[in-house]
Amino acid sequence: MSKPRILTIVSSHSAGWYLPELAHPYEVLSPHCDLVIASPKGGPTILDPISLELFKDDAYCVEFAATKSKLWLETEKLESFLGKAKDFTAILYVGGFGPMFDLSDNPISAKLIQEFYEADRIVSAVCHGAAALLKAKLPDGTLLIAGERITGFSDVEEIAVDREKDMPFHLEDALNVASGGLYEKSAEAWEPHVIVSTTKRLVTGQNPASAKPFAEEVLKKVQVYPAF
Repeated sequence: MSKPRILTIVSSHSAGWYLPELAHPYEVLSPHCDLVIASPKGGPTILDPISLELFKDDAYCVEFAATKSKLWLETEKLESFLGKAKDFTAILYVGGFGPMFDLSDNPISAKLIQEFYEADRIVSAVCHGAAALLKAKLPDGTLLIAGERITGFSDVEEIAVDREKDMPFHLEDALNVASGGLYEKSAEAWEPHVIVSTTKRLVTGQNPASAKPFAEEVLKKVQVYPAF
């Protein structure tokens, strides 16, 4: 029996994607699922070197970075998956600062998310990957995350790493507006926080520490699919 397939999206932007937010989902999901890695431009993408340094004591991240580079250097082009949502069980957006620039207002990405939602597939995003959800709409034109509890990298975390000045907008604020005031975050910065929607096949994680528990919740959804 073939494994479920997960379309896994990383940024093509020079700001890159964040190591633990691909490594730990891969760690959790790859034994059970086939992960197909795509990016807006296709081809090589950039692993944020700062994330490599910050997670040098994370044994799995170190191993992943050293042995799995083909995954992010030979990505498929995002556009090639339009109309193919039914070939997958889920779509997953990896975080890092890059998605704030090339996935937050990307019509192809937004269309893909709508297609996955319409096909009753799982939609998921961790950390800044949640930027991809901001413009995604339902078939009736309403925002996918309107009225939904949602999470993503918080303002206090952005300020703590001195990157708020480099971002085109504040993700927490944008998610709060798009959801109708339902953005949530952990009680303490950098603690894991994962939200599983009770009304949609939607899973979001707040920050790097959330990457593994986020992936575990996605896996739970995948393993019982098509049950809710």
